[in-house]
Amino acid sequence: MKASRMKTFGLVLAGAVSGIVLMQAFNAADAASNAETYKLLNLFGDVYDRVRSDYVEQPDEKKMIEAAINGMLMSLDPHSSYMDAQSFEDMNVKTKGEFGGLGIEVTMENGVVKVMSPYDGTPASKAGILTNDLIVGIDKKEVQGLTLNEAVDKMRGAVGTPVTLTIVRGKQDPFDVTITRDIIKMESVKFSLEDNDVGLIRMSSFTEQSDIGLQKAIAAIDKQTSGKVKGYILDLRNNPGGLLLQAVSVSDAFLERGEIVSTRGRNTDEIERHSAQKGDLTGGKPLVVLINGGSASASEIVAGALQDHHRATLIGTRSFGKGSVQTIIPLGNEGAIRLTTQRYYTPSGRSIQAKGIDADIVIEEPLPPELQGKNVSSEGEAGLRGHLSNTEGGDEGGGSSVYVPEDKTKDVQLKAAIDFLHGVKVVSNVKPPEKKDEKAKQAN
Repeated sequence: MKASRMKTFGLVLAGAVSGIVLMQAFNAADAASNAETYKLLNLFGDVYDRVRSDYVEQPDEKKMIEAAINGMLMSLDPHSSYMDAQSFEDMNVKTKGEFGGLGIEVTMENGVVKVMSPYDGTPASKAGILTNDLIVGIDKKEVQGLTLNEAVDKMRGAVGTPVTLTIVRGKQDPFDVTITRDIIKMESVKFSLEDNDVGLIRMSSFTEQSDIGLQKAIAAIDKQTSGKVKGYILDLRNNPGGLLLQAVSVSDAFLERGEIVSTRGRNTDEIERHSAQKGDLTGGKPLVVLINGGSASASEIVAGALQDHHRATLIGTRSFGKGSVQTIIPLGNEGAIRLTTQRYYTPSGRSIQAKGIDADIVIEEPLPPELQGKNVSSEGEAGLRGHLSNTEGGDEGGGSSVYVPEDKTKDVQLKAAIDFLHGVKVVSNVKPPEKKDEKAKQAN
């Protein structure tokens, strides 16, 4: 008995000693890491002091610090950035559904502004601005050298005043587009009845009012058809995303149960799950979701959840591939930082980061003569410099065409969705890529 106790005590003691050794090793590693960090911070301080004392003109110290913070965040990934107090206020207004400007979602790439998506019915959309356009000049002055916030500030201005953007689109020569600024009222949800029995719900972004707008749209369509609606089409094409919880609410509207999305941060064991509550607002009616290369973030959460639960058929082309979540962290009166804090995963556990979501039925919109030969496709998240990699590995490459005709009668993706809900067999209008092994056999 004593020998057994001694043996057990010896194991515990050995474990404790090993733990102490490990702890000391970790502490040593932390100390070394901290020492290197302090060394770099001292370097930053030395450079800052030298600029303050020796620069040819008196520098704007606040501007220097903000630029340094923004540079630090932008070195992480394309979606992390610093917002000064004005930009933070504008963002809060925007998520409530009304703001001033041109109506485009933008990011920074290689020193110029890149359009992620124009919002429906806004001055930018009406002027023909497309996803993937590069804004290289604002009012004849180069964008190169500006931060994203500075560039956005220059595009803002008094309602009714013009701003000229110099655009680079694909391999075309730069061209100017003059746009008149306006108040942007985000009607994130619009709806109509197609062929007298199909409810079309167009969602252009995910704002605080999206779930309420969706509920009203479903109720109105149900009333118009006296409950005899054949099915619904949720159009998420060129929807750049928005609020995560709104994506959860919109998905929940069509689901009875099950996980909608999970998010994971740096510690993979800390998983946050969002699940559906009982009650499908459509009563289980057939559902089609339209996606394309401009469908990103919250749009992909909805599309992925409905696809994984086999609740909807996805028609269109591959989505953008933004599978990360940004947290807005206020900094008192000094604005806020937008920091990528989590990756999100669809109910089946797949990450679409830099890959996108593939449509169940691939339908591409034919381009009108004036756009043929021109680049109207999004390179997706994978095309953004410094993007997060997909943790599951495999080939990256999201994005696809972003063209959607304004004339519904020429919208082949919409027609395919209507036909599908009417029981017509719909097949892809795109030839599937030839497999590599088949190519090899042909070569032999």
